[in-house]
Amino acid sequence: MTESLDIIYISLSGNTDIFVKRLAHHLTDINQASSDMQLVNVKFVDDFYTVTRPFIAILPTYLKGGNGTDNGFEEILTDKLRHFLAYHDNYRLCQGIIGSGNRNFNKQFALTAKQYAEQFSFPVLDEFELRGNKYDIERITNTIINLKQTN
Repeated sequence: MTESLDIIYISLSGNTDIFVKRLAHHLTDINQASSDMQLVNVKFVDDFYTVTRPFIAILPTYLKGGNGTDNGFEEILTDKLRHFLAYHDNYRLCQGIIGSGNRNFNKQFALTAKQYAEQFSFPVLDEFELRGNKYDIERITNTIINLKQTN
């Protein structure tokens, strides 16, 4: 078993939570996650803390109206993750972010992850729609494995 990256995320409707749990289960099944890998949904974190281990971040996109091109850039509902990353510079241990959303929203799809990547200077590792599918789980698992091997 290799050293894992923790996963810090926010899930509001449950889609991201389901995806993260399936991803963690897959990482464990192929022996690429350690038994102490932490999954933290910041929605339930009342007191922010300083992160001490490398992690990846995952979040859905909830934006206020618009089309993401001319308007509709304002994040709503998920900004608690942004505040957690900023707290005591937690973002410095973030190895990258994975965004989700609904492809029906065109340019707004996974836009929040791109905004976080720009603000905090870490890469967008991947994107998936809604709860993701088995191909998303496999692809993102490989991304995580490759990321761990390069660090």
